[in-house]
Amino acid sequence: MSERNSRPPFIERRRVLKGLAAGSLLPLLGGNLLGCSDSDDTFLADPGVSASFQHGVASGDANDNSVIIWTRATPDAAGLVRIRWEVAADEAFDSVVASGEGTTTADVDYTAKVDVSGLDAGTTYFYRFVVQDVVSPVGRTRTLPVGAVAATSFAVVSCSNYPAGFFNVYREIANRDVDAVLHLGDYIYEYGVDGYASERAEEFGRLSQPEDEILSLSDYRTRYAQYRSDPDLQACHAAHPFYVVWDDHEISNDAWREGAENHQPETEGDFEDRVTAALQAWYEWEPIRPPSSNREVIYRQFRFGDLVDLLMLDTRLIGRDLQLSYLDYTNGDMIDLDAARAAIDDPNRQLLGEDQNAWLKDRLTNSTATWQAVAQQVLVGRYNLPAPILLALDPAFGGNLQDGIAAVLASVAAKNTPEDQRTPEQQALLDSAIPYNLDAWDGYGFNRDDVLIHAASVNSRLVTLAGDTHNAWASQLTDQDGTPVGVEFATASVTSPGLEGVLGVEAAALFEGPIVTLVDDLQYANLSDRGWMEVTFTETATTADWYFVSNIDSTSYTLMENRANSLSVSADDLLLG
Repeated sequence: MSERNSRPPFIERRRVLKGLAAGSLLPLLGGNLLGCSDSDDTFLADPGVSASFQHGVASGDANDNSVIIWTRATPDAAGLVRIRWEVAADEAFDSVVASGEGTTTADVDYTAKVDVSGLDAGTTYFYRFVVQDVVSPVGRTRTLPVGAVAATSFAVVSCSNYPAGFFNVYREIANRDVDAVLHLGDYIYEYGVDGYASERAEEFGRLSQPEDEILSLSDYRTRYAQYRSDPDLQACHAAHPFYVVWDDHEISNDAWREGAENHQPETEGDFEDRVTAALQAWYEWEPIRPPSSNREVIYRQFRFGDLVDLLMLDTRLIGRDLQLSYLDYTNGDMIDLDAARAAIDDPNRQLLGEDQNAWLKDRLTNSTATWQAVAQQVLVGRYNLPAPILLALDPAFGGNLQDGIAAVLASVAAKNTPEDQRTPEQQALLDSAIPYNLDAWDGYGFNRDDVLIHAASVNSRLVTLAGDTHNAWASQLTDQDGTPVGVEFATASVTSPGLEGVLGVEAAALFEGPIVTLVDDLQYANLSDRGWMEVTFTETATTADWYFVSNIDSTSYTLMENRANSLSVSADDLLLG
């Protein structure tokens, strides 16, 4: 293993997060259920500066008796903004159940949050904010149920790149009947105007702001403000509570514990400073509880009654070791397969980090829910492909599409040949299979097997949910011996291009069948379309439904019924149906 793949200590990242928490980066507004509110007399004597609500409202991180509500007040002048808020049982606000008031300033980018408590379980509420005589849009949210729950459903999204196209997916989800939206990361992208997937941004009127790659706190705030100005994203937030985690582009591409592929310290400064700025803005702009002395990380649990324990992870920052690269394991123009596999399965390599790994195992052990849903950023399943395919398609090795197609066809022919009839060359081709994506759990084999073996040992009904790749997938999760231990459902992107951006639309569509054939645990793939996933849990089954929009280059679009797909998982055997 090369020196750059050694495993640094955890202390630096923990120091960043503790410093972030100690900064009290987003004080909550007060209210009659929370205390710490400004008095009516103060509001009358000093109403503060006027403001408007240009970025909508949002809610999230609901429990059975509380929920975070969020807004941003855009001030008409510099100064302190006084905000009132209300939560009601009806959309007309005839039955207000909680209200309060507080202030926000430039110190937190004029964002405001309330942790509204004392609410009833499993109940829909409506909320709004007021600055002087300006009233925000109305949002709808819902607390978590307790006890017996017959069904619950989530819309799952990730990878929403503003300059790549219009947020038609968010518009669709705003009108769906789901209990919550799970955003699994890449809520924003960090690139400048000429960066990734920005080729048509000027045509779309969606050039990135600020123009340069974002590095400072001001930069990240400006980028969030641009994304949250989008009417479709605003509608989605107003319609449903969100449960969010960050992935890499909230900071920088292919981030890990101590750096990122898209961060050059020589010209872009200290990575820790960038992380601190990025996460400050993230906490300000997302409907998540601010960190405190006992909430310095984003892995957390939500209980949907006796039906689902939702476990949200951080596979990006807190514990991740540097991603491996096959370029470090080459012998001439070939990959040293034994060396690469040994590095991937090194027991010292971590994706989650020791504390988060222990937390996840504890939650799986003690869960009494029917289902254990692990919502996180990157693919958990085993996506092994014959090495010649990777060499042909990877630009780092001078990838060539025609060579890749030839390698795929040869591999499929070998796979479809009965084992006792394969030529030695065909068997060698199949035996060369190695993980396709070393940024996913595939690059951290020991950590993955450790979690999956533990899940099986405590009889978890494990369903992992993932984003990151921009494509849709469904896989059987298996342990190192090939025994089924769970299932994985992964969502396509909101706008970021998938494999069709590399292979072309036609080639990507044609590749869907062969890749399902070649990857043993893979059951379904869509490599061409933008969309989202809905996952429904009942006592006896989990069903994943994928939906795709016809285009993202216009606000005129349709749902593509011919590309929709549904897979069901039995609670008894966890086999894909």
